[in-house]
Amino acid sequence: MPIRLTALTDPAAPTGGRRAAWLAADDGVPVGTAFLRLSDRDDRRHLAELELTVHPAERRRGAGTLLFDAAAAAARADGRRILLAVAEEGGPGEAFLAARGLHRALVLVEARLPLAEADRHRLTALVERPHPGYRLVSWEGTVPDGLLERYLAARPAMDDMPMGDTGHPAVRWDAERLRAAAEAVAARGELLHTVAVLAESDGAMVGFTELVLPGGGAGDGQHYGTGVLPGHRGRGLARWMKAESIRTALRRRPAPDGLMTDTAEENTAMQRVNEAFGYLPTRRICHYRLDL
Repeated sequence: MPIRLTALTDPAAPTGGRRAAWLAADDGVPVGTAFLRLSDRDDRRHLAELELTVHPAERRRGAGTLLFDAAAAAARADGRRILLAVAEEGGPGEAFLAARGLHRALVLVEARLPLAEADRHRLTALVERPHPGYRLVSWEGTVPDGLLERYLAARPAMDDMPMGDTGHPAVRWDAERLRAAAEAVAARGELLHTVAVLAESDGAMVGFTELVLPGGGAGDGQHYGTGVLPGHRGRGLARWMKAESIRTALRRRPAPDGLMTDTAEENTAMQRVNEAFGYLPTRRICHYRLDL
């Protein structure tokens, strides 16, 4: 029998959007899936993000093509102009996407720090090194009310983060979006920990770094955003914040096994910060784009 597709209803649709889903099956046996994320946010209504998987033993039989064509057609029907998909560099997904006309738009370098190998004495020295005119603050979960407005004012530090040719706009944060992000992490049973830098002259927040830690302690933590406002760069603030963030992970009982991060290939400054702490590259993730 030919491989058939079944459109599914996704019971776990993401906040602020919808997710279409398809199952590919051969004589009733599942062989692949596709999920298409469609954001409802005004600044992302031009994007559709595809996640497509075919079992290795079932590849080269047309399931991937059927799934891709169904997702691309749904994206066009929904008025999306750009289809994005992700593949590991050197893996089969790259050739599959390139054969369907997608081009590389961004490369992220993933790296990992095994916490057992972290230099605790160096971390302490970095955290305790004076940074005249600045001080560190930190919190868990949702940003405290007393820091909310200052945190919102600091979020544009991420606006010039390299996004390549993906078509992703800079994220516009408000209080609702900040709270929703923290609540989503908590709902997964994980802990969001944020370290920030305040300017002593006026109390303004000028930088921040976010780390998500596994709830049970086992496994790896994941760095989220790290940013410093342009007027305060070049003073070692990112390294200072990240050192304190790593120390926080080490103080957890039990501590995570390691910490993961990903950085745009062209963001050499942040890559140097990570390398100085002992992060080792693990793989390269390629973001592909198709103009619909």
